[in-house]
Amino acid sequence: MSSTGRPEFGTGQPADAPSTVPLAPGDPTPVAPERPVVPAEPTHRTKQRSRVARRVGIGLLLVLLAAIVYYGVTLAQVWSTGRADDRDPVDAIVVMGAAQYDGRPSPQLAARLDHVVEIWPTDIAPLVVVTGGNIPGDRFTEAEASAAYLSERGVPESALLLENDGSDSYDSLAAVAEMLGERGLDSVVIVTDPYHALRSRLIAEEVGLDASVSSTDTSVVTGGDSAIRHMKEAAGVAVGRIIGFDRLARLVD
Repeated sequence: MSSTGRPEFGTGQPADAPSTVPLAPGDPTPVAPERPVVPAEPTHRTKQRSRVARRVGIGLLLVLLAAIVYYGVTLAQVWSTGRADDRDPVDAIVVMGAAQYDGRPSPQLAARLDHVVEIWPTDIAPLVVVTGGNIPGDRFTEAEASAAYLSERGVPESALLLENDGSDSYDSLAAVAEMLGERGLDSVVIVTDPYHALRSRLIAEEVGLDASVSSTDTSVVTGGDSAIRHMKEAAGVAVGRIIGFDRLARLVD
């Protein structure tokens, strides 16, 4: 109340209104407080996309894990089959070809042939089929070089069959199946390097042969080279089992 008894009235501002007193020179300019930013709620479509992406990621991870397990199991099979030495009686011993030098087997091929010389006296089979063609310019095929080597070491020429045209394992074994089929024969034991044993056996089975393996234990492929070849063979076997070894041979030829 004023001294006159009349009620005092303010300037029309509420009691808690901010002061409108002018700023003194040098006073900082007041800054209005920022309002907190509230994130927008994800839409239904965004949530759906997130769920799909998560499911796709989990699916890809499971496929990758399955592929790793499949390859690991195949590699173990390549390794274990390469240590097989089956000497049960069969219709024929089949020697997988390798390089030859003007009629002389390479050390790798010689190791395979030496294994045949070792098992031949056990009467495991009445026939030996040597395989492998040649490259342009060669005077001899791998089969011819192999036959001469075995003949010199006591395997009768009458027991030798030559498959002279194969340019890869599939072609050679397909031709062997045809040669033996004409004679009413189909059971074989395959002689090759350990890393090559499983793929050779599976190809033989694919072309209709009843196949087992007796790997050479004097292979010249050893150490790191052997490990690398085992891993490559495991990859080939893993793919061949899915698409077929005939198709695989055509793809890598």
